[in-house]
Amino acid sequence: MKNKYIGSDFDEFLANEGLLDEAAAIATKRVIAFQIRQEMTLRRLSKTKMAEQMHTSRPALDRLLDPQNRSVTLQTLDRAARVLGKRLRVELVEA
Repeated sequence: MKNKYIGSDFDEFLANEGLLDEAAAIATKRVIAFQIRQEMTLRRLSKTKMAEQMHTSRPALDRLLDPQNRSVTLQTLDRAARVLGKRLRVELVEA
């Protein structure tokens, strides 16, 4: 039996399997979580202090920093960015 994926790229494979959107969302969340953690480290902010400055709970911050948890609101992301002296930018790009 011939492999239908030989010669295709990984994005095409994921799309054909119905996994591309989920993989892209997880990758985006991983990048955001990594950036927030990196900024927290640079500013020597503990999770407790970060949550306090965001006016949220420590478990809510843990969800934000969890790369697998995609249930994060723009408001939460914006608060985290502001605490870190950043601003959140969201844009639509061609698919």
